[in-house]
Amino acid sequence: MTDKPCRASEKQYLYSPGPTDVPPYVLQALGSPITHHRSPVFSEYLAEVWDDLKYVYQTKQDVYMILSSATGAMEASVSNLLSPGDEAIVIRGGKFGERWGDICTAYGVKAICIDVEWGQVASPEQLAETLKANPKVKAVYSTLSETSTGVCFDIEGYAKVVRDTSAVLVCDATSGIGATPLLTDEWGVDVVVSAGHKALMIPPGLAFISVSDKAWKLAESSTCPKYYLNLKAYKKNYEKQTTPYTPAVNLVMGVRESLKAFRAEGYDRVMKRHQILGKAGRAAAAALGLEVFPKRPFDGLTALKVPEGIDGGAVTKKFRVDYGMTIAGGQDHLKGKIFRISHMGYSDKMDVPFAMSVTEMVLKELGYSLELGKGVAAAQQVILDEWKTLGA
Repeated sequence: MTDKPCRASEKQYLYSPGPTDVPPYVLQALGSPITHHRSPVFSEYLAEVWDDLKYVYQTKQDVYMILSSATGAMEASVSNLLSPGDEAIVIRGGKFGERWGDICTAYGVKAICIDVEWGQVASPEQLAETLKANPKVKAVYSTLSETSTGVCFDIEGYAKVVRDTSAVLVCDATSGIGATPLLTDEWGVDVVVSAGHKALMIPPGLAFISVSDKAWKLAESSTCPKYYLNLKAYKKNYEKQTTPYTPAVNLVMGVRESLKAFRAEGYDRVMKRHQILGKAGRAAAAALGLEVFPKRPFDGLTALKVPEGIDGGAVTKKFRVDYGMTIAGGQDHLKGKIFRISHMGYSDKMDVPFAMSVTEMVLKELGYSLELGKGVAAAQQVILDEWKTLGA
């Protein structure tokens, strides 16, 4: 089995955890004629985007836009809040939780790590104990949904622990925002980092960050070096309805359309849609005798253990080469041990049954004993039972 050129008759399907599929109406907006980024009309576009981002974030705070991947906004939430020598708690339970620790170390911040096995979650009680043992901690860094493992962390529980301390809670919601509930203001999450190339349905290149009043007070004493990622510059220009540096004009046009679609569908419906898709994926897995990897699954992603005796690398390659479907395997020590199928953002009731039909064919060809159609039927039943609860 080797990679081969794609023939005209062979469609390609993107089911990776990011970048995710982009809707046609967003692709059309991406091809709009260039608008000057300092013009009055572009300022109007920015205002629309910023207002809709507040809706997605469920916050009254400003949501700033940075021309970068989510990692740029993650770095900004360290360099703008802390100083060399400060202490921060980092919850590490996956590739992106570990990234928080790496960024803190790069800026001379002491990372006090709560390490949990990949696929597991840290409890609010663990966080409370660590905070109590480290009273100088200024920030807690966590992840909403770890796409490296498919797990969803208890951000609401962490917020309850942190809110009555002097520390701030910073959440990487890159994959989770728009796919699983995150009530920024209601829960009391101080800083939320995200990006557009997952559930927000645009190509990579835009990151977003909200900052609470509590976090801004902490930022006043930060001495970490910063220039392009200085959030004070973004705040100052936000008030003028512009950006401090040249933005990705056509990505803004694209996200403007995707956010309009999100708002038109409605927050609660979007969350419920993802819940149904996640449930359908897990039902299919159970019917096929496959084990869901994460303890607390994220509804935008189905992460499954590779069956015993099956070559995990061959699984993802066969998806891609034989069926034109791009999914993701495991990372680091999970390489070859899990495979991950996304259904976040531009996903509807047909996506999970379709993806599970390919899963069945791939695994059967690789020697896994299963009854074709059994997983698909289980996913279909969930869709039939629950999609009607979404309403029109």
